Amino acid sequence: MKRLALVFAAFLLMILAACGNGDGGSDASNAEGSNDTEATEEDASEEEATDESEDDAAASISGEVAIDGSSTVFPIMEAVSEEYAKENPDVQAPIGVSGSGGGFEKFINGETDISNASRPIKEEEIAALEEAGIEYTEFEIAYDGLSVVVNNENDWVDQLSVEELQTMWLADGATTWADVREGFPEEPIEFYSPGTDSGTYDYWNEVILEENPMRKDAVLSEDDNTLVQGVIGNKNAIGYFGYAYYIENSDNLKVVPIVNEAGEAVEPSEDTIRSGDYNPLSRPLFFYVKNSSLQEKPQVLDYVKFALGNAKTLAGEVGYVGLPDEEYDTAIEKVDEIAGQ
Repeated sequence: MKRLALVFAAFLLMILAACGNGDGGSDASNAEGSNDTEATEEDASEEEATDESEDDAAASISGEVAIDGSSTVFPIMEAVSEEYAKENPDVQAPIGVSGSGGGFEKFINGETDISNASRPIKEEEIAALEEAGIEYTEFEIAYDGLSVVVNNENDWVDQLSVEELQTMWLADGATTWADVREGFPEEPIEFYSPGTDSGTYDYWNEVILEENPMRKDAVLSEDDNTLVQGVIGNKNAIGYFGYAYYIENSDNLKVVPIVNEAGEAVEPSEDTIRSGDYNPLSRPLFFYVKNSSLQEKPQVLDYVKFALGNAKTLAGEVGYVGLPDEEYDTAIEKVDEIAGQ
């Protein structure tokens, strides 16, 4: 009996030891599970904090971006502002349309951060900015093909040369279509042109009129839509403006092929504008930014980088031709350099 009692006691000790080891394992496992849970919670908290930080950074961008200038560049920058507002509703970036020259006047006077232009800045404008102590940077944003258009009912114009355009648009030039080419009707021509503050007017004056005076009876307007409606409303009308306005109204207007330097009559299109075949009426479009605005106004810096990052897509959507990707990338690097980033 004594031996049996000893055996039973030893058996109980073995069971208790086993139970003790099991409890210890369970505690360790629970400790590990607890640590894993705490780590997961910490990771989640850190991730949430990062997301909140990014949201706060986006939400902190507010204020106004003052923009004015070219009516030709307007459709691109209007699209930029509309898309930008979706991501940054606290930033106001309306686009004024004073023409390239009018926009530069406001830029020089300190009224704007960005000036849109359908031509390069002039020497006198550069001098005025220097006198005002304003440093700036030029950026190309897209290509345009300045489009010559006539009324849809005009069935006699199949193409025009630069010389014929000069005959029509120079002071004391042709007054009827018959004066332009034999076989054209003896009908008075009605002319529609961008206004004198427009970069498109300046470009036309340079490459078509060769700096000679334009005829005085042309209807001038800084609003390209006014020109569009004028040509649509008169069978004998002719006008010119940016490619985007032709594309937008192509159902109601007839674009005129222009004889290029190689002697070929070419219509403006994405391919002919990009290749240069549509010369001499292919041209780059610009916007100019004050360096101080990039350095001191976070909303301007953010807006300009957004514009350059999305210009290729948005320019194509509104009827212009985007630049190669690497040119936009280089421009964004330049922005960062100016801003000290």
